[in-house]
Amino acid sequence: MKPFLLATGNAHKLGEFQSLLPQNVSIGLPPEGTQFPPETGETYFQNAYLKAASCLPAPGHWIVADDSGLEVDALDGRPGLLSARYAGMGASGLMNCQALVREMKEVPPERRAARFRCVLVVLDGDKGSLLASAQGIVEGRLTRGILGEGGFGYDPLFIPEGYQVTFGILPETVKNRVSHRARAVHHLLAVLGIPGAAP
Repeated sequence: MKPFLLATGNAHKLGEFQSLLPQNVSIGLPPEGTQFPPETGETYFQNAYLKAASCLPAPGHWIVADDSGLEVDALDGRPGLLSARYAGMGASGLMNCQALVREMKEVPPERRAARFRCVLVVLDGDKGSLLASAQGIVEGRLTRGILGEGGFGYDPLFIPEGYQVTFGILPETVKNRVSHRARAVHHLLAVLGIPGAAP
């Protein structure tokens, strides 16, 4: 099994992937200065593929990339593909959360259903071919305001199905069992035939 190269410059995301993978699976970041393309794809898969391809060639590695978003039913699926820049290019997670809270201000509790979706792709770093892809989804609902300081992105607004508090409050051990990224990683490892993934 080849080591993974995670197509991101985000050390926080690397830490999350490390916590989701079995201990015998190695994962690291691409060389410093790697340029990632703008997320111009029309699907999560396309965006993830673009990120992974930007790391080619990567001899002796499998390149894994993800794209994810928050989909709100009352907003017809928005912010979706634009989740990371919902409040504008370069917006922080807090700014995106605040923008969503404002837009959802008048939406009643029964119409606050939402989900996180994550799509992963893996490319062969030597050949550039697509080895596998997988998707993970966690259903839930949105709060009326920011609750908790844990996680990142929209975590402080999202209460996963079966729980009463947000990802911003839930322990990381819980999030790593039920999150969209955890589920996508579990499915991806199964597709690749790598044992040891926790469901």
